[in-house]
Amino acid sequence: MSNSTGILTPVRETQVFVPELVYFEPSALDYPKGQKILEWAKQQGLPIQMTTSHNRITNLPGDSELAKYRIAKRTLVVGIRKTLKFDQSKPSAEYAIPIATGCMAHCHYCYLQTTLGAKPYIRIYVNTNDILKQAAQYIEERAPEITRFEAACTSDPVGLEHISGSLKECIEFMGQQPLGRLRFVTKFHHVEPLLDAKHNKHTRIRFSVNANYVIKHFEPGTSSFSERITAAQKIAAAGYPLGFIIAPIIWHEGWEEGYADLIKRLSEVLPNESISDLTFELIQHRFTKTAKNIIQQRYPKTKLEMDENNRKYKWGRWGQGKYVYPDEQAKLLKEFISGQITEHFPEAKIEYFT
Repeated sequence: MSNSTGILTPVRETQVFVPELVYFEPSALDYPKGQKILEWAKQQGLPIQMTTSHNRITNLPGDSELAKYRIAKRTLVVGIRKTLKFDQSKPSAEYAIPIATGCMAHCHYCYLQTTLGAKPYIRIYVNTNDILKQAAQYIEERAPEITRFEAACTSDPVGLEHISGSLKECIEFMGQQPLGRLRFVTKFHHVEPLLDAKHNKHTRIRFSVNANYVIKHFEPGTSSFSERITAAQKIAAAGYPLGFIIAPIIWHEGWEEGYADLIKRLSEVLPNESISDLTFELIQHRFTKTAKNIIQQRYPKTKLEMDENNRKYKWGRWGQGKYVYPDEQAKLLKEFISGQITEHFPEAKIEYFT
């Protein structure tokens, strides 16, 4: 639903994340950001504990693994990022910039189910200056090439920005770098802290969108579609380069109607000024055997289709195989969705389908 200005009016308001438990590494309190988060946690009346390491939180409450998992997703750990070697982040960027780890959402298909393993709690790193200094070194090493950094490889940092402020710091840092660019994707609409950042168009903000079937069944704990698109309008109005990631693309009954409707709804509400520099990234659903086992344990009633017999086995770059759609299905998905994008957004760039 929309008002007279063309801005979508959300049906509901997804609340900002407030954890149930907060842990601090003692050394995190030596940083201004650590002190700021501590004061915020006290104002919220949250139980605060100390931990020797942000990688070892072992005393979470819960009488079952599932209960412990759920409370872990509501647990915030504030620490120092000691490992400053950045991972690669192909195909979206050259490097992943590590400002946070973990996510408060409960997307059934998320690859963080396996990459975070037994540590699904949320971590914020307070030594942002060290992280940005390392980013500057990577930029210098690759000069005169532009170096892109992805800030959402291990988290959804927009959902944490009201606590950390780290995204705005990164945006303004990259805004001053002739050869540095920042990228991140989100399923949350809480973008107000970013709207006045001095970005210099060096940060592309992308929103993860999907067919209604996928959002309804597999993305609990996220902002609604209308909230995300309202946020996308605000981001475009603030002058940021805008993008959308359609991921994971899921083959389901009525998928053609679902994805056609998705692109049509986007075209109805996007402001004209965002069209000339709009990007799309398309990612088909995939899973590993490990991921399947974890997902079925954590979301036992999931409707997510993970039948290996219906998939193609594909080797990953880290030596672990994954199951993707067979070539014929993948081709149909790519051609149909790409065609819809080209029809409604003829000037948009489809960066990749994977």
